Amino acid sequence: MAARDIDGPVWIPTDPPSWASYLAPTLQPIPVIPVIGLVLGALYLAGAIRVWATGRRWSPWATLSFLTGCAVLVVVTGAGIEGYGLELFSAFMFQQLTLMMTVPPLLVLGRPGTLLLRATPHHGVGRYVLVAARWGLRSGAGRVALHPAVMIPLFLLCFYALYLSPLAGRLLSTWTGHLGLELLFLVAGILFTVPVLSRDPLPSPQGYLGRAADMFVEMPTHAFFGVIVMMSTTPMVSAFTHPPASWGVDVLADQETAGGLAWSYGELPALIMLLIVFGRWRKDEARATTAADRRTLDEDPDLDAYNAYLRRLAERGQG
Repeated sequence: MAARDIDGPVWIPTDPPSWASYLAPTLQPIPVIPVIGLVLGALYLAGAIRVWATGRRWSPWATLSFLTGCAVLVVVTGAGIEGYGLELFSAFMFQQLTLMMTVPPLLVLGRPGTLLLRATPHHGVGRYVLVAARWGLRSGAGRVALHPAVMIPLFLLCFYALYLSPLAGRLLSTWTGHLGLELLFLVAGILFTVPVLSRDPLPSPQGYLGRAADMFVEMPTHAFFGVIVMMSTTPMVSAFTHPPASWGVDVLADQETAGGLAWSYGELPALIMLLIVFGRWRKDEARATTAADRRTLDEDPDLDAYNAYLRRLAERGQG
């Protein structure tokens, strides 16, 4: 490994990029996000074990989803790809898309809010945790943060405003800027995903039509950004214009790969999310229809009159 001339404690791989080097367990000097991923996974698993120990049910699939999200978070920021992401647009774009489109759905489908309410004790420190959680559900800040007028523009600004301006080049030239962007991507992805997929208690839950509309707004604009990057004939981010010569990387070809990732890889998780929304919508509509049919049968006056007639006949026959 060799140090890069960058403002902050970072290390850059010396080997040319490859799948093996991307996935090699190579932590940065200050592995902030990998530690966050490990802590979140440990807390979630402790909560699940606590619920199971009391004899209550908790979904193994939800547990697997959340822990997988934590594992992906650790790998994408704690393996060798983090070092390559400091020099290659394609590697950084893969990290961004994973932090925004892959990790958040896995975490949200784990229903961490519901687990928090079930696993946290109602005494001692747990009492204050529950009070804070309930305050978050009832606060105006939660409603604003999860409102489509806030979370969709924030999501799209992470692409258009960042890369179609000098902002990305300036931020990615420092360790703090690089780390801050990764945290922003993760938070933006979570804020976008929660209203669409979450079954946890929310300040103002959306209906299925609103959730589908959010996805239909995001998907084409997201794909269009990828096309812009692929068609660009000049480097868009100054921080990605000087990879080590020994890597043999063509900057424009690498940028085109980044655009292709935004157009393809970025759309796949969005499509899966949309299918989940439609699947849930269909199931809930079927349940509502079944319940309505049962109520109709129970309240049918003609059927009630016929049943009463049969009872009278039975009474006469017994008499």
